[in-house]
Amino acid sequence: MSLPQGAYSPDFEMTARSTLVRRKLPPPQLLDPGRESFGKMENRRGELLDALWEEEEEDGVAASASSSLRLSEAGDVQVEMLEKARELFQLCDKEEKGFITKLDMQRLQSELPLTPEQLEAVFESLEQDNNGYLTPVEFSMGLGKFIGIELYQGSGSTDHFRHEETFESGWSDDLDQTDDEEEKRFYSMMEQLGVAQVFEDQSEVRELWTRLRKERPDLLANFEEFLFHVSSYIREVHYEKESMEQALKRKETDHDREVRCLYEEMEQQIKAEKERLLCQESLRHNRSNLLQKELRSKEQELEKILYRQKKLEHQIQSLNSEQLETRVQNERLQLLNENLLEQLERSKWELEVAKGHLERLQKEAQCEQEQKDRDVFRVSKNMQKEKQSLLRQLELLREMNKKLRDDRDAFEAKKLPCHRVPLVKTWRGQPSRNVNERARRQSRGLGAIQRNTTDTPPL
Repeated sequence: MSLPQGAYSPDFEMTARSTLVRRKLPPPQLLDPGRESFGKMENRRGELLDALWEEEEEDGVAASASSSLRLSEAGDVQVEMLEKARELFQLCDKEEKGFITKLDMQRLQSELPLTPEQLEAVFESLEQDNNGYLTPVEFSMGLGKFIGIELYQGSGSTDHFRHEETFESGWSDDLDQTDDEEEKRFYSMMEQLGVAQVFEDQSEVRELWTRLRKERPDLLANFEEFLFHVSSYIREVHYEKESMEQALKRKETDHDREVRCLYEEMEQQIKAEKERLLCQESLRHNRSNLLQKELRSKEQELEKILYRQKKLEHQIQSLNSEQLETRVQNERLQLLNENLLEQLERSKWELEVAKGHLERLQKEAQCEQEQKDRDVFRVSKNMQKEKQSLLRQLELLREMNKKLRDDRDAFEAKKLPCHRVPLVKTWRGQPSRNVNERARRQSRGLGAIQRNTTDTPPL
């Protein structure tokens, strides 16, 4: 079978597909050639093609007899090219990623007679999925096709078309010889290998199997083994895909669990913060209640003080009533005056005591609230009213004393005879002076009381 210029052999595609399988499975004995340089491989392929073309030109009758030999030699060259492609892919994929990128492709510049622009063009032509990388199968297929194009550029167009026509006519003859029995054998082989469900479109596989069965029966077993390895690899890929999906699901589940844990932890922190704020609010509420209780106790103490003050006022009023009752009595003026003086001195002393008590209340009231201050001021005002009432009472007593003196003088004047009038006047003059002196003393005492009342600072 001749290789036309620019064409791509299905055998090369089949061998390229098996390259990815050989990464994990041991390669067959057929695909174990020695490593040769890329230049020798090109020379050998060119010599083989030249020999094929010369033989066809010299002896067209012997073309069918030598076709099997040329196919064998061409297959060996393709195997060597595939092995070289695998070595080049491993050279690019030093990290063993399983794929190569455009930057990895630049490493082939020292191994292939191609410029960086040509390598970039090769990469872009092979990158059919536009995913930015090449798999081993895509790399092997595309690189062999690109090298085949380079090798056939020096050949004539006439030979190229002649070889292509010969290839197509031979292939059409082989297709005409297939029958129902071969189809049954093919499907039974697929069922035995367990690859019938793996390949959706079996036309290409059947075509290759038919060609190998007719042209290269010795490679049929290797082809069946290749199909078995490919199907195993596809199943393994599906299994790895399912495993990766399960791993992604587990990872997503773990991520959701971590997020849920974070949410729960955040909720716990928020709950703890709320409890702390509630505790602080409870403490403030308790403190406020305590202060209110203290305020109520202070108010109760103030009420007690006011009650005592009212009690004292009531006692003073009772004493005043008693004094009024004693004044009504018809006693001696001297005893009455002495009692009045004593009462006056007692009143002064009580006023001093009240003043001291008032000053003490003023000092205590400074530490109390404004309400207490107003209450104390009201108490002092009542005390001033009481002082004024006492002054009025003293004034009333003075008038009563004067009236009593006048009554006594009139009574004594009526009692004594007329010839003793001067003596009575003389006797009356002395008491009058005493009474005047006592009145002056009383007025001085009242003035002192008024000065004390005036000097008392208002609250």
